[in-house]
Amino acid sequence: MKYHDSIKQADKILSLSVKQLKQWQLAVNPINYAVSYEYCKQKNPILIASIKHFLLSGKKLDGFFMEQLYKEHFLEQSKFRHEIISDLAILFDQVQQSCQQSTSSSQALIEQLDDSISALKSKNIHQVNDAITKLRQASLSFKKQQQQLVEQLEQSQQHTQALEEELEEVRQEIDLDAITGLYNRKAMSKHVDTWLTEDPNRAVAAIVVSVNHFAKFSERFGGLIGDVILSKIAKKVASYVDDSGLPVRSGHDEFIVLLPDVDGGIALEIAEKIKQGVEKLRFVSVQSGVRLPKMGVSLGVTEMQTKEELSKFINRTRKAMVYSAS
Repeated sequence: MKYHDSIKQADKILSLSVKQLKQWQLAVNPINYAVSYEYCKQKNPILIASIKHFLLSGKKLDGFFMEQLYKEHFLEQSKFRHEIISDLAILFDQVQQSCQQSTSSSQALIEQLDDSISALKSKNIHQVNDAITKLRQASLSFKKQQQQLVEQLEQSQQHTQALEEELEEVRQEIDLDAITGLYNRKAMSKHVDTWLTEDPNRAVAAIVVSVNHFAKFSERFGGLIGDVILSKIAKKVASYVDDSGLPVRSGHDEFIVLLPDVDGGIALEIAEKIKQGVEKLRFVSVQSGVRLPKMGVSLGVTEMQTKEELSKFINRTRKAMVYSAS
């Protein structure tokens, strides 16, 4: 990241940033510090509004929310969009030039044919031979330009394929949570919109999965181990979802499973399998060999009501959560 503040300004904002993190009860790590620094500079109204809106909802800032802010405001997505647009412009220009060259060479051949027709009818052998020579030259020139066009189109196809692969990688980065590999909340909204566009009355069930006492676990064993455990739990949760379902990381220690065309009874059965599967997981520290505590989850299950907003649906599912002591 690049800051253009003077040393005096930077020192002042640095001090404010650390105090702000303590007030938010967040660790002073690079991501949290970057967000706090930008917040204290008071020059990013969108970031500031996002934080204030989150706090006004009564929630406590956590590492997951800070990671989302960092991705949205610090990873230079606008730069990437500029690069993609530039690549597309070059590609379109190449195709346009190839088409223009093909049109020009075709027109030249047609004109040469028109000019040579009368000469070919002539009884003067010299005129006929001259016309044949010109036609042969025009034909060779046309074939050469067509070969160049084929080569240019092949190059354009290669560039297009490379661009498509790059875009697919970026789509994955945009739609997936980096730690767990599950979908994120933006991807969740897009999928639900697609489902309901296909069928406004489509049945959708939701399972909210909250990892019990995870904040205390992270404080005791550290954030890195916590991320590893979350990743393993996420894989277990996702293992009970078929290709039509959508496993999402919706919070720091919360997952949501959305199940289209599934009723509440089936969703309850899947939720119970998720609970049992997570409870059977065993964790051992690779470095120390110490056996880590077993993890349990609390679950909420509901069905989406007709024309219900996604946010209300998810909040209703959270309220339906039954705490499990295990």
